[in-house]
Amino acid sequence: MPTNLLTLLPEIILTVTGVLVMLAEPMIAPGKSRKPLGWLAILGTLASGLAAFYQLQLVNASGPISGFYATIQVDAFSVFFHLLISSIVLVTLLASLDYFEGPVSHAGEYFALACFGATGMMFMTCSVELLMVFIGLEISSISTYILAGFRKGQATASESSLKYFLLGSFATAFFLYGIALCFGATGSTSIGAIAASLGTTATPALALLAIAMVVIGLGFKVSAAPFHVWTPDVYQGAPAPVVGMMSTAPKAAAFAVLLRFLFNAAPMYRNHWIVLIEILAVLSMTIGNLGALMQRDVKRLLAYSSIAHAGYLLVAFTSIQQDAVAAACFYTAAYAAMNVGAFLVITQLSGYDEQARTIDDFTGMALKRPGLSALLGFFLLSLIGIPFTGGFFGKFYAFSGAIHNGHVVLAIIGLANSGVACFYYLRLLAALYARPVREDATLLSPRKLAIPAGIAIAASAVATLALGIMPNHVLNLVQRATPETLPAFSVAPAVSTLPPAAPTEMTR
Repeated sequence: MPTNLLTLLPEIILTVTGVLVMLAEPMIAPGKSRKPLGWLAILGTLASGLAAFYQLQLVNASGPISGFYATIQVDAFSVFFHLLISSIVLVTLLASLDYFEGPVSHAGEYFALACFGATGMMFMTCSVELLMVFIGLEISSISTYILAGFRKGQATASESSLKYFLLGSFATAFFLYGIALCFGATGSTSIGAIAASLGTTATPALALLAIAMVVIGLGFKVSAAPFHVWTPDVYQGAPAPVVGMMSTAPKAAAFAVLLRFLFNAAPMYRNHWIVLIEILAVLSMTIGNLGALMQRDVKRLLAYSSIAHAGYLLVAFTSIQQDAVAAACFYTAAYAAMNVGAFLVITQLSGYDEQARTIDDFTGMALKRPGLSALLGFFLLSLIGIPFTGGFFGKFYAFSGAIHNGHVVLAIIGLANSGVACFYYLRLLAALYARPVREDATLLSPRKLAIPAGIAIAASAVATLALGIMPNHVLNLVQRATPETLPAFSVAPAVSTLPPAAPTEMTR
């Protein structure tokens, strides 16, 4: 197979899958189940994950692979995000098979859009040319705009989609303007060429403005404050499984781009952009947690929680280069596992019509759905950062790296915000195990837990637990990815403060 096609093999598989789903959907008679289309999308997503694993074997054997005139680079860094995105989409599709069964006649479009969205996200993570990143960003964004309003006929869904589209377009304009300024300052939009030219540019002020514009544009995508205003309304109106996917996979892709851009293209301006990152981190943690304290709607509460977690992840960017990438990648994986799991449980408890929306609606849920309530409680404990969960090690690596690099105050603010977050997470957890005032206070999902949805939730729980008790396997991959992807641009001495990962069969 030509090298060019190998570099985009997972994306090609997902694109073909999405097209096949769209072609097959009109062949199914109206009123018939669209579940076979979901299984087709699941098989395509699984195949894309296997293709990413095949790419990893090639990278291990011969080093990074470049293609399409050096605009695409496949290395351990991009493969990690390919595997992460395909896993998120896979469990989301499994949980969605029965969610859209019955009341929805256009479920086939949902499965196709999920594949196309994942294609754009993967494209972002392996692109080393900013215009190619922009194309991937648009593919991903258009798919999620539509998915946010997928529950047609509901005013909140239309509001969610419209707000997401308008503010997302606004963010894209910032990002595109930043790309234009990068070209004006360096004469190129390639990350490698930008890195070579920024140090000698005759317009350093223009270069700094370009970096700020790119960070602001990506800040919208990751829900970092003060660019977070769309998040609560969009999460509230979008279908629960869609929220689980778009709160993790697009953010993972955006953080991958941010890591590449800041540490590859602009290391010489680290002392400048790190101030902007610190401001965004503090605002995100504080506004996210304080906003969540006032929420009674569970999806809005988790929306503000996602803003806070974006701040925790930004704290990792203040570490030295190697630690920053390793900690950010690990935190992204841990947050994806626990947040997707929480939303998948909420999907099963509240159903398509989302009868259980507020904390009061979840009161006493453990009395009628003990298994799902226990899993939701476990995911909430991981979001807090309790030991033996992925959330604990995610915060540990982010805060310890910041402390070792001299950002002690920032780490203290993060720890204080983690304490504040305990209140609203534990309030929801306590409601699950409280006795309802009225016998009919807790509304149940109209259907029993389907086997595919059970597998998806169990996989999320196992991943969350595994990252909490065996973090070395993921940490090994991301630590190996750092020097290959982000070479020799450290401002501080490259002395890692994260624990070395134990060797595995993959690295031997």
